[in-house]
Amino acid sequence: MATACARLSMIARRVCTSGVTRREMPNNLKGRKTSSQLWLRRQLADPYVEKAKIEKYRCRSAFKLLEMNERCGILSPGMTVVDCGAAPGSWTQVAVYLTNAEGKQDDKPVGKVVAIDKLQIYPIDGAFVIGNMDFTTLQAQEKIRKHLAGSSVDVVMSDMAPNATGVKEMDHQNIVALAYVALRFALVVSKPEASFIVKLWDGGAAKNVEDDIRKFYKTVKVLRPGATRTESSEKFLLARGFKGLKVG
Repeated sequence: MATACARLSMIARRVCTSGVTRREMPNNLKGRKTSSQLWLRRQLADPYVEKAKIEKYRCRSAFKLLEMNERCGILSPGMTVVDCGAAPGSWTQVAVYLTNAEGKQDDKPVGKVVAIDKLQIYPIDGAFVIGNMDFTTLQAQEKIRKHLAGSSVDVVMSDMAPNATGVKEMDHQNIVALAYVALRFALVVSKPEASFIVKLWDGGAAKNVEDDIRKFYKTVKVLRPGATRTESSEKFLLARGFKGLKVG
């Protein structure tokens, strides 16, 4: 298992420079919308897309979490993790492996992973999956807490993003709103010293989100993994050392 984990980490670091042979571009894209043509060309030219298929990850975003974990040591065997906005499930796959949620590493503690998304999520061995349910609703969050059965959480992670409108400021405000929903949930379910990781897009409110998170965690670090596409404005805030909530 250790060898496999090292191999995955190496892929996360070196995939862009590993000399991966890119798939040939289709010769005939007639009839497709311009946006569809651009998306297809980008997918075919992206080495992370091919690597995700080879390593049996559901999408390329797995390598973002792998890289952040390698750099910062976010996940480890025995941890309890909640993955917000998990579909199609690549972060959940990584979390299951790194927390030993399947129990395949006999000499290490067994973790627990809960994944939720408003879209359908096909089952993932080792994870409790909640599909077709909006995490931002109280009903969804109560369902997660019920499954946790009183257990506190080591890591809440959110790769949630709204459907893009094309209006930059509106999209920024929408993803900020999702970040605050994830933060409020993390404050309720996390154990002391827990971690929180959330995706944002660049914009005027990003610093406010960072400052607000810092009120509850000892450190906050801004991360932009190598697997992030060049044209993307996304970044991740990694908060460590949950201080707990003061009562009274």
